[in-house]
Amino acid sequence: MIPSFPFLKRQSVENTSKVFIPSRRDFLKIGSLAGGGLLLGVSFQCTSKDQSQTFSPNVYLSITPDNTVTIIAHRSEMGQGIRTSLPMIVADEMGADWSQVKVVQAEGDESKYGNQNTDGSFSVRMFYEPMRKAGATARHLLIKAAAQEWDVDASTCTAENSTITHSESGKSLTFGELASAAQQLELPDQDTLELKDFSAYKLVGKDTPIIDLKDFVTGKAVFGADVNLPGMKVAVIQRTPVVGATITEYKADAALAIPGVQQVVKINGSGNPPGLNKALEGLAVIADHTWAAIKGREVLDITWNLGDNASYDSKSQLESMKQSTLEEGMVRREKGDFNQARQGAAQVIDRTYEAPFYAHGTIEPPAAIAQFKDGKMEVWAPTQHPQWARDSVAEACGLSADDVRVNVTLLGGGFGRKSKPDYVVEAALLAKETGIPIRVQWTREDDLHHDFFHSHSLQRIRATIDSNKNLTGWNHHTVFPAIGATSDANELHPSDGELGLGCIDFPYEVPHIRIETHESKAHTRIGWLRSVSNIQHAFATCCMMDEVAEAVGKDPVQFALDMLADDKKLDFSGEIKGDFGNYGESLEDFPWETARLKNVINKVAQESGWGKTLPAGSAMGFAVHKSFLTYVACVVELTRDSSGKIIIPVVHYAVDCGIAVNTDRVRSQFEGGAIFGTSLANSSAITLKEGKVEQNNFDGYQLVRMPQSPKKINVHIIESSRKPTGVGEPPVPPLAPALANAYYKLTGSRVYALPFEL
Repeated sequence: MIPSFPFLKRQSVENTSKVFIPSRRDFLKIGSLAGGGLLLGVSFQCTSKDQSQTFSPNVYLSITPDNTVTIIAHRSEMGQGIRTSLPMIVADEMGADWSQVKVVQAEGDESKYGNQNTDGSFSVRMFYEPMRKAGATARHLLIKAAAQEWDVDASTCTAENSTITHSESGKSLTFGELASAAQQLELPDQDTLELKDFSAYKLVGKDTPIIDLKDFVTGKAVFGADVNLPGMKVAVIQRTPVVGATITEYKADAALAIPGVQQVVKINGSGNPPGLNKALEGLAVIADHTWAAIKGREVLDITWNLGDNASYDSKSQLESMKQSTLEEGMVRREKGDFNQARQGAAQVIDRTYEAPFYAHGTIEPPAAIAQFKDGKMEVWAPTQHPQWARDSVAEACGLSADDVRVNVTLLGGGFGRKSKPDYVVEAALLAKETGIPIRVQWTREDDLHHDFFHSHSLQRIRATIDSNKNLTGWNHHTVFPAIGATSDANELHPSDGELGLGCIDFPYEVPHIRIETHESKAHTRIGWLRSVSNIQHAFATCCMMDEVAEAVGKDPVQFALDMLADDKKLDFSGEIKGDFGNYGESLEDFPWETARLKNVINKVAQESGWGKTLPAGSAMGFAVHKSFLTYVACVVELTRDSSGKIIIPVVHYAVDCGIAVNTDRVRSQFEGGAIFGTSLANSSAITLKEGKVEQNNFDGYQLVRMPQSPKKINVHIIESSRKPTGVGEPPVPPLAPALANAYYKLTGSRVYALPFEL
């Protein structure tokens, strides 16, 4: 099973959510929460269009007589604060005392919790309204129960700090005291449910520390590799050095002679294409501890049939991709007649932009624990997509999904890597084969050699300028191996969804636009990485816009504002040759608004002091980009210090993400996104030769270090009452082009390839 990529799939659930009193069967399923008091289920009905199916709750909310409010967190926590942000929406709406709220992590189970995929920056926008309704329902029931107890009008009662108070008499009862009575009441009509005004919130729209903070800083947080089971063994795997390779023979005697090594087990791989959810071919060394397993792996004697990808060279493919952009491609968007614009141009700027393969480089390498007992599989894993892990394990092990349980630990970084469940499948296969609990531990070398890489890419953009210094034509050729090719070798062009990430949604008012793609085959595993193909599209587009601004004699900020022209809503109708996915949302609910893009441009210019006179040896660069329905403008300042080194003293972001549910987490995501984007721009690159990844660890695949990181990151959040949108991925795309444009202003050298050294 291959799920639709989260950034391509329509996920809107606002109009199909339902709050309900759980049935006796539901009580049995959730056991530990059914301790008396009030229990509500919240269903978003986002996993199936079959309306005949019984509603399955995504979140449970309970209030027990001791006044504890417990909320199930059905999303995966990887530092983005989602285990805080979603429960706090419920708590704020119901009037709960946040200090008395307990958050419990949900296991991976679609029948209980619906869609749990934590990917694509859609968790808050997907669940904001349903969470509000859940909190409002609980508040309504508690107030009604109190009003009946006191024989007063419910409108004279208020809910605050987990207490219902009668304003006239001053009487009060806690949520816990009212919970049992509230459980007996009829639910209010969801369509007429009164929600709080935004100004009444005490948590939403404010800085709220994440609930896991203390555990993080005191070392108590439990990540994947922290799970220990009685009798558990550790496995490390020698995986295929080339995607699609198979083992023809092997000798394990030397490995088995290492003290602590217990078994060597072969894992049959999925072949070529490798798939997004399957294990690679390999030999697993199972030992008493990690060190023995690693030493045993070092002495394995394996003969490989390397297969079709053994001669693959990524540098050669980039050159072929570059040559392909000189030819006509498959037209994916067309407006006007670009050839006419080119023939009548006074100037044509023709530039080619290159970006490498990128690895996710999560600080926590993949790890998973599995135990097979009495015909059932139980897994512990730092997974972004527990249901996909569950279904993939069931498929690989020949089990029913009902016989697989996935427990979600904290994630030490995800960025899309840990939504793919291959490492979870490995642990389950070995546990089933050996009959003992197994932890599969990836090393950093494993992580870099066997990632689902962000595609390398080649883009050629031609911009035509007429004799009046007007930008008249825009021809964008983009070529990169598609994500879908990891599962379907016949997928040779980027999908509509991938092009909708900053390419075909080019927003500027240019009379003649043609966007084309070219064939490119995948020779390794391709996946999604934080902001996906927005990375290369924003780099090319924003750098070219900066160069065009210079050619027409305009300031880059003013040029972007001018090219957005009048305020309008974009739908690209009649121009795009396929589907414009709009990140899975309708343009009616989440329109593409140029006014909001202009607003962040003006905000970042104001806050950064754009246009001010800078001291010698300093420069600013600008970029603006919309991704995951969020509008972001970025200004990067560069300075050459006394030793001649170029440093980044400050980065400014202006962000319009609609309602900023937890402003602390919005800023944190953008601060982290700036560091992430700086790594992509300046230090990170994966290359393959003879089908093999050439980088082994963080010495070869560099992450930006503290001296090279921005010294200060200012995040300017636009106040908004619009629907919340994503914040995990939008910081990344504009950073590299803003940095590259600043580098040009400082040095006079334009950047056409990532990464580049400051």
